[in-house]
Amino acid sequence: MGSKNAAELLRGAKLIVAPDTFHIVALHHDEWERVLADPELSPQMKSEFLIFKDKWEVTLVVDDRDLVGLRPGLAGAKVESGFRLLSFDAELEFDVVGFMAEIAGILAAEGISILPFSSFSRDHLLIRQTDLASALKAFRGRVDEVC
Repeated sequence: MGSKNAAELLRGAKLIVAPDTFHIVALHHDEWERVLADPELSPQMKSEFLIFKDKWEVTLVVDDRDLVGLRPGLAGAKVESGFRLLSFDAELEFDVVGFMAEIAGILAAEGISILPFSSFSRDHLLIRQTDLASALKAFRGRVDEVC
């Protein structure tokens, strides 16, 4: 089991705010296949990027540049815009319990909705641009550094 609890790990983390604005795109599987088949539509992935496929849909998280390139292939897609990406630079082992719950609790207390996700060793979340200042204020004193 990890030697530090979630709150301690968060206190030692660096909170990184990506400079780009992000969009969440939901596509039907057949629409995603058409996007992949056309190199002109395929995302360039110059910034942070996410593809998640489940049995219901394909979800993309893309920046402004990729959304412009994808737009011609998104006729049936749902798009939500105006998100900022917050990444917690704290390398997490798989036995850490409650790290995202700690983050979610801090933001829930401020009435901030999140879309959390994880990479192999770090946690990330998307929040609306309009909530960014409140979120950063909520993390003041709870993370090692904000950049």
